Amino acid sequence: MTVHLKSADLAAATLKRRDFLKVSAAGGTMLLSFRIPAPARAHGEATGAGAMLDAHVRIDPDNVVTIRTATTEIGQGTNTSIPMLIMEELDYPFDDVRVENFPARVVAVDGQPQVDAFVQGAGGSTAIWEGYDGGRQIGAKARMMLVAEAAERWGVDAGTLSTKDGFVIGAGGARLSYGELAEGAAARAVPEGEVALRPRSQHRLIGTSQKQKDRGKIARGVPLYGIDQELPGMLHAVILRCPYFDGSVAALDDAAARRVPGVRHIVPIAGPTPGAPYATEPFNAGIGVIADSYWQALKGRDALNVEWAPGPAGKESTAASYAATRAALEAGEGLELEAKGDMAAALAESAKTLTATYEMPMVAHAPLEPQNVIAHFDGDRLKIVTATQQPIRVRRTAAAVAGIDGEKIDIVPVRSGGGFGRRLYGDMIAEAVMLAKAANGRPVKIVWTRECDMMVDPYRPGGVHRMTVGLDAKGDMHAWHHQAASQSLSYRSRAEMKPTDYPQFEVFPDDQPGSFARNVKVDYLLMDSAAPRGYWRAPGHNNTAFVQQAFFDEVAELAGRDPLEMRLSFLEPAREVPWSGHGGPVMETGRLAAVLKLAADKAGWGESLPAGSGRGIAGHFSFGTYVAHVVEVTMTDWGGFTVDRVVSGIDCGVPVNPNGIAMQNEGSINDALSTALGQQITIEDGMVQETNFDLYRMMRMADAALTIETHIVGSDAPPRGMGEPALPPFAPALVNAIYAASGKRIRTLPIADQLT
Repeated sequence: MTVHLKSADLAAATLKRRDFLKVSAAGGTMLLSFRIPAPARAHGEATGAGAMLDAHVRIDPDNVVTIRTATTEIGQGTNTSIPMLIMEELDYPFDDVRVENFPARVVAVDGQPQVDAFVQGAGGSTAIWEGYDGGRQIGAKARMMLVAEAAERWGVDAGTLSTKDGFVIGAGGARLSYGELAEGAAARAVPEGEVALRPRSQHRLIGTSQKQKDRGKIARGVPLYGIDQELPGMLHAVILRCPYFDGSVAALDDAAARRVPGVRHIVPIAGPTPGAPYATEPFNAGIGVIADSYWQALKGRDALNVEWAPGPAGKESTAASYAATRAALEAGEGLELEAKGDMAAALAESAKTLTATYEMPMVAHAPLEPQNVIAHFDGDRLKIVTATQQPIRVRRTAAAVAGIDGEKIDIVPVRSGGGFGRRLYGDMIAEAVMLAKAANGRPVKIVWTRECDMMVDPYRPGGVHRMTVGLDAKGDMHAWHHQAASQSLSYRSRAEMKPTDYPQFEVFPDDQPGSFARNVKVDYLLMDSAAPRGYWRAPGHNNTAFVQQAFFDEVAELAGRDPLEMRLSFLEPAREVPWSGHGGPVMETGRLAAVLKLAADKAGWGESLPAGSGRGIAGHFSFGTYVAHVVEVTMTDWGGFTVDRVVSGIDCGVPVNPNGIAMQNEGSINDALSTALGQQITIEDGMVQETNFDLYRMMRMADAALTIETHIVGSDAPPRGMGEPALPPFAPALVNAIYAASGKRIRTLPIADQLT
């Protein structure tokens, strides 16, 4: 991993006094609570007037500092990087900092209960960019309050004092620990407005590689995850899931199940009805079985005798849907989203044209940890313990199902064993609350089986993309026509949407290089489906980057040009171009060109490889971050390939934790590779066919990339996300490498057996 850091002096966000509230100063503990202003989220569910990143600093008398983060930890490393921002200014040994997740619960603001007072969660790769300035301001102000307290005790000017490693240092080496000063400091006035922050050249923590805070606990098997949690006296529950989307129970015989030892309750669960407060949650009807143990609940489930009634989409078929979509795109159907120039005339005038169709399937999130919730309802209050990406959505769904006010719900978010967007949803919460209401006041822990999980995942939409390009006599791109079709993220909300809303996260007219053509046309066609759809790591970009970056290699070959050289010809000279998607409002072409050059240089682009080996390149901008990959593959004798090397160039702005950036890059590459190799969700007769890992193939260790190199551009730009941007450019770089090695074009994912 290569890291270059440059000096920068970034402007800090304004924190008003009312946004920095002293919550308590009791028992010698200094507890500072703060809310960091943040832009409205453009990814995931809207949360009122906007999204906030909340965090808390606690200093105990024994000089232990605890950071309570509001960004839920799902493996993206925010329980490490968010505290780094605060500690940069607080001058406390980072290895000694403790980290907790802030519990999602109602607090009083100006004497009134505020259900959404703490907007928490993880999604859209926004944690660092929303917290960078505000987090440092919090650390700086806390340090100033501690120094002011020490200055008063010693009777000296605060300007004569310094701080180091959790101590305020005075003349002659005198020192007081933060713990000794905490109670007095907490009683002091919070500094008004912005305070001076260290310039980039003086950063001591930001830009250094830090290991994940929870690594030791994970290695020792400490119960951190949702599935590990327990409450005294709790029961256990499982779900027998209806196999049909929007299906129902036609007949139920539960007599045998009730005779299973330990089984206490059988609870029919209806799917959400239109107009219900939780109607957009992606769950199907089912039967809940509550028992004394998980094993007894499973045995009870297996003893149920159920007849299911198919829903209105009982005949849905993936094969038929894709065939109809191909025909519709060829016939020119679709809604026009973007038009520049005269496409028909441009293609007619082109010296060379090429049309190719790319296809991707629906895919499931399939996190290693299946969905699980503990819910305890005593008839008045509700407690929920769960791994979630969006505690506020948990509260809203739970309140709607329980029929109580949000201030009566306590939510304890815990670490998640994978999320990727799956835990943005509240379907498992709705079911858990329904079961808890039937449990006569005892806590109920629901754990979905893998089949239960995969049958009702909010799947990533698949799609069909028909691409057409026209080159002029000089080989320059004269026309670019992108006809996109997908199932869309507009699941169960179409009545509230305009047709132009359907393509949200499905196609991005500003994407490069297509938008740089002289004549551009982008059309969208909705593929109807009853299957639930939702946000899946890098929504939309994981499809469109594959299509555009893989097809662009075909364009370069048609033009007789090197794929890297042709990409750079559109990006240089460096300039800002409009970007209307999440991560905008502009895209800087020079930064995308720089990561392409960095990855290519480190990979030895243009150097010869042995016969049967090849390199592919792709670069993409998403979530404010620029990522390029060069992939090297070697074809095998048995009709497959090995991924020998992946070289990545990354510009995510100021690199807060280079180790965390590398981890996210490596995780994204392996996630993208696993998906590209063999994952797909198909539907026959209204039912999902891939309900476990025997059919939904996860990547084996032998399939993984042999070497991954992460090269990080030292940037002075404000930091942006890394949880998602490294995934989209991998699949196109991979198929481009396969073509270079074998001459075989892969236009349909997953690759599966297309090379045999």
